[in-house]
Amino acid sequence: MNIESITAIIKFKIDIKSESYLSSKKLLANTKQLSILLVEDHDDLRENTKEILKKFFDTVDGSKNGEDALKKYKEFHKNELKYYDIVLSDIQMPRLNGVDLVENIYAINSDQIIIILSAFDNSKYLLPLINLGIEQFIKKPIDYQDLMKVLLKTTKKIILKNEQKNSFQTPSLIKLAGLCTFDKETNILLVDNDMVTLTKYEIIFLQILTDNIGKIYSNDDITKQYDLLNETLDIINIRKLVSKLRKKISFNCIESVYGIGYRIVPHFN
Repeated sequence: MNIESITAIIKFKIDIKSESYLSSKKLLANTKQLSILLVEDHDDLRENTKEILKKFFDTVDGSKNGEDALKKYKEFHKNELKYYDIVLSDIQMPRLNGVDLVENIYAINSDQIIIILSAFDNSKYLLPLINLGIEQFIKKPIDYQDLMKVLLKTTKKIILKNEQKNSFQTPSLIKLAGLCTFDKETNILLVDNDMVTLTKYEIIFLQILTDNIGKIYSNDDITKQYDLLNETLDIINIRKLVSKLRKKISFNCIESVYGIGYRIVPHFN
């Protein structure tokens, strides 16, 4: 392990105990429900940084190289049905470097917020990342206060984005893509302000998918919900139901996620 990594670890440990730690309360208010993936090939630096991040983030995962990070990124989405809120990554790593990792992640999720840790000022590394749209760079060895400021700024942006995304709906009224509105209390569906007649099975389907906007519901999830209501709906009939429902509303309202299931698509201003 090089001297810069050792220095960074010592600085982290000193600062976390100092009076400056009081400012971290602001960060904690924003990060306590968020997730972060740390990608760093130096074992001691990665583990020590993870321990500090765990004081703020609900979920903190670590990877020792870009290849492992990409695998964890995909697994997290598969298991949690969402992406990490933040990816914090080094540039120089074995197997898959930071630039290649960023390209792969953006190919999966172009909205992913990524912060790069870099000991280099070389444009060979930084310019490709700038062109890809990296959120922020933090110079190594890591300064604790710089890291806190960057995370605070970034998490505020995430919270604001989430609030804006959810501001279009009330607990009962759900605005969907394509000028569609579904009222979960009255079961009324409006398309461009015109009421659409729904069958009982279509109402149940919309109730299920709008319970958690953005969540992918598998065929098993859907059939179980129908079973709870003493209704029967198999996989073949789910496809038929979705096909008929799409003819009544905007096709973009219901997204088919290949090999997984279905999710509702909300309206974004």
